Amino acid sequence: MLTPKERLNKVLNQEKVDRPPCICPGGMMNMVIAEIMEDVGITFPEAHMNAHMMADLATAVYEKGCFENFGVPFCMTIEAEEFGAKVDMGTNIYEPHVVEYAIHSVKEWKVLSPINYHQGRAKVVIDAIKLLKSKGEQVPIIGNITGPISTASSIVEPVVFYKELRKNSKEAHELLEFVTEQLIAYAQKQIEAGADVIAISDPSGTGEILGPKLFKEFAVKYINKIIRAIQKEKTATIIHICGQMKKVYPEVNLITSDVLSFDSMVSIEEARNNLGNRLLMGNVSTFAIEFGEPKKIAELTRKCVRDSSNIISPACGLGMKSSLKNVKSMMNALIKGEEVIDA
Repeated sequence: MLTPKERLNKVLNQEKVDRPPCICPGGMMNMVIAEIMEDVGITFPEAHMNAHMMADLATAVYEKGCFENFGVPFCMTIEAEEFGAKVDMGTNIYEPHVVEYAIHSVKEWKVLSPINYHQGRAKVVIDAIKLLKSKGEQVPIIGNITGPISTASSIVEPVVFYKELRKNSKEAHELLEFVTEQLIAYAQKQIEAGADVIAISDPSGTGEILGPKLFKEFAVKYINKIIRAIQKEKTATIIHICGQMKKVYPEVNLITSDVLSFDSMVSIEEARNNLGNRLLMGNVSTFAIEFGEPKKIAELTRKCVRDSSNIISPACGLGMKSSLKNVKSMMNALIKGEEVIDA
């Protein structure tokens, strides 16, 4: 019987497994739901700012039989906040989100300060990973960073940012170089604390918005720079990108992460046909998990397996109103349909 960590490691090494792992990384792909928070007596926004609460919630998600990993944090606003954006910390119903941008133009990037790992929510995440690490080695710990494009477009108003990729390309690259170096340092701190895998979520870096040329020039370039740095730490990477992939599969295939994760609008069968033997993750509909029935979610899970998804996961994390029985139906479907599957 494989432990969750052994199963995930085997998939990452493209070895045979008894069944695909079922994970939810954290970060943008939040795995916490209100029902679990009520059950354990830990609430948002407090858990976003307390390492013990953060670690206890991540542990509860695993112990309730939802997913086979620990994952922190539970939002994708930490980096933007560290760079000076103002964040509404949310509630038990909605997640933290940026309400005021740090700068008005990419030309102003030099006023930004580096991430401080000795205070604030970046430190909370690092301390939470250390607490999770102390629980033993059977459960993989997934640390999370927000991708370069998504971080930058949380510092500068997105419409302005996207326009300036063309209008002020030089300064846009300078901003992304600065952001990328900070994200690398943040990922390294998480690895030092005990993270086994780093997930990079870059939903704003979609080819649908950028188009193939800018996607390659800005998204692929800086994501790969982060991945290279993490790989030097002997740590695996997952990259999640939202939106359709039809126009950018060749560019997506240039991303050197261990695992590629997509939104539910992307057909895993289509992705497999375009991406060959790349490791694919996902992509059970987040909407279906929140508003559907367990039977339908189980069917979607089995379809992902049939379509050769290597790792099962909600497409874009969980809506916090999702029911526990719906969330657990993914894992239940995998356990009941256990068989030897090539990674």
